[in-house]
Amino acid sequence: MRLLFMFVVMAATAILAAGPVRADEAALRAEIAKFADAKKFKQTQAVIDGIAALGDPAAATALNALSDGLLKVRKSDGAVFVIKGEGDPLELFDPVTLEAAGSAAEDELRKVKIKNSIRRQIADAVSGLTLRAKDPAVRFQAAATLFQRPDPDTIETLDAVIADETEDRVRKAFEDARAAAVLASDMDDDAKLAAIETLRERGGRDVLPVLKGTSANGESAAVAEAASAAATAVEKSLMYWSAGQNIWYGVSLGSVLLLAAIGLAITFGVMGVINMAHGEMVMLGAYTTFVVQEIIRSSAPGMFDYSLMIALPLAFLVAGTFGLILERGVIRFLYGRPLETLLATWGVSLILQQAVRTIFGPTNREVGNPSWMSGSFEVGEILVTTNRLWIVVFSLVVFAILLLVLKRTRFGLQMRAVTQNRPMASSMGIATPWVDAFTFALGSGIAGIAGVALSQIDNVSPNLGQGYIIDSFMVVVFGGVGNLWGTLVGAMTLGIANKFLEPYAGAVLAKIFILVLIILFIQKRPRGLFALKGRSVET
Repeated sequence: MRLLFMFVVMAATAILAAGPVRADEAALRAEIAKFADAKKFKQTQAVIDGIAALGDPAAATALNALSDGLLKVRKSDGAVFVIKGEGDPLELFDPVTLEAAGSAAEDELRKVKIKNSIRRQIADAVSGLTLRAKDPAVRFQAAATLFQRPDPDTIETLDAVIADETEDRVRKAFEDARAAAVLASDMDDDAKLAAIETLRERGGRDVLPVLKGTSANGESAAVAEAASAAATAVEKSLMYWSAGQNIWYGVSLGSVLLLAAIGLAITFGVMGVINMAHGEMVMLGAYTTFVVQEIIRSSAPGMFDYSLMIALPLAFLVAGTFGLILERGVIRFLYGRPLETLLATWGVSLILQQAVRTIFGPTNREVGNPSWMSGSFEVGEILVTTNRLWIVVFSLVVFAILLLVLKRTRFGLQMRAVTQNRPMASSMGIATPWVDAFTFALGSGIAGIAGVALSQIDNVSPNLGQGYIIDSFMVVVFGGVGNLWGTLVGAMTLGIANKFLEPYAGAVLAKIFILVLIILFIQKRPRGLFALKGRSVET
């Protein structure tokens, strides 16, 4: 009997503990079921208000589905479901738990119709429901939504959640949303002045409409003046952030120019060859990446995140091998004849473009970003995309490795000797023809791995290299022919200058202006920023 009594007590305790949860869920399901009878917009709005009044975060599932047009009613029994997927029949899911609930033909279901004003109502309701969600990211997003649509009726709720919030970042977001709501309310001037100060400290572009609206909405002189001063301070801060954003864009463009130009700097500096096919070496690297990704997609999709790691050495080998063949088969017969070299390499570039069009077609090819190169993040008001950041890092790594090759290897020593004094290097036993050949192959290989990087931010097409060849020559000439440090400084300088000029002159005029400046600069310093020294280069 004692055991039976204890069992009954334990069972009763469990039922009592579970009772409120079941009651809450039952109430939520009862409200959601009312969508079956909501034939008019006003009826749908009333159901949404009823669901929001329950304050149950689980209701967000059904409301979000309603906003996305995925909430449907089964005509036969009036049951409400969330549908997923396409085709016929449609898969049905529970509107609270999202558990699978069978399937139904599309003509057996009726969509709960909404309009834009109802979508805004849903967004407000979901924000209110998610203010106390367990996930801090959900609460933060709810606060951001409330900030975008300030409502004085939410001030009391926000005061409560601010008092209970444990995450500093989320609490600050709630405080910002409350400040925006205060400025939209009829509270006293002291409360509004405190709210203005909160928004001034927050800063950002999304604060400006709130502050400017406050200063223009007939508020008291003190509030209007404080809002105007805060807006001015925010705009001044944004001006500095905008300059920082332009610098980042310039560094990003400069890293691209560095990758495209660094191989050209080697070949042009050592051999004096104007290689108009250099852009096509970049193109070969990009198409190598495309081929690698296509093979991985069809045979080993799970390795897609490693596709660029596989493509890098292959692109170097493909472009480097072609560069070696080009130098041995064409260019070595044209040394000392710059015009013929220019025309020959230009012809080779046209042949390569047409060959790629024949093999891959004239349209752009899709090269995907691995997961670790996708997305973006903010540093203050500066937006940094992950793929651009990795390209900046990659360009600096390539630069450092190439610098070590030139300074710390026997091949680099021979290359520098040939650059500074070709006759003396030859008389010392250096096989200058093969130094030329492998130098050209190295420069072409670097252009190939530049193509791998550019495939992540540009269209992969037969004309990919044409967009970088002129800029590459400008970087090399401006920085100093054959000087790697000059190439680095030249690429970053031209990239940043270009991005600062674009907002005022446009992309095309900015490039023209940069070209004119380089021409004027060369009149004063014909050898560029960092001129090489040596008997051959000085004659």
